[in-house]
Amino acid sequence: MEETKPINHFRAGLLIAAFMVVFSLIMNLVGQGNASSLGWLGNLVFIGALIYFINKYGKANNNTPSFGELFSYGFKITSIVTLIMIIFLVIFFASFPEHKATMLEAVTTEMEGQVDTGKITESQADMMINQYDKNFILLTGGSALFMYLVMGAIGSLIGAAITKKEPRTPFDQQIR
Repeated sequence: MEETKPINHFRAGLLIAAFMVVFSLIMNLVGQGNASSLGWLGNLVFIGALIYFINKYGKANNNTPSFGELFSYGFKITSIVTLIMIIFLVIFFASFPEHKATMLEAVTTEMEGQVDTGKITESQADMMINQYDKNFILLTGGSALFMYLVMGAIGSLIGAAITKKEPRTPFDQQIR
């Protein structure tokens, strides 16, 4: 059996993050940045890539890592991808303020719809829009943090669960 070297979680995270950055840039530059259906495609690719790298890691280690070790590997990848994507978002919105304006316009339209239905008053809508504008980077970064960590946890759980595991005997166990 040919022995393969497991890919480092840092390298795997960089590869996934690079793909996600390129995907996000393409989506925003062709005008589909706010298309939720295509945004979910990016999340599915993220989960799929996590599963792929966790599976490769298990195979490279002769299918001996436990569920916890596989999950840990996947979540380390997730933390790297999350960090890079948050940095990318901050740089992106600083470089392209017109995309922030587009998102602010969408929030304004949504608030006007809620005013029209009587759910909130016009002064409440103006206050929420102003707060959204003032805290845009914080809200965007926080949303990305939460979303990537949840998607990464789901991908890590699925990847750790479906990766083949060879049972270890007490004589085979080593302190890692």
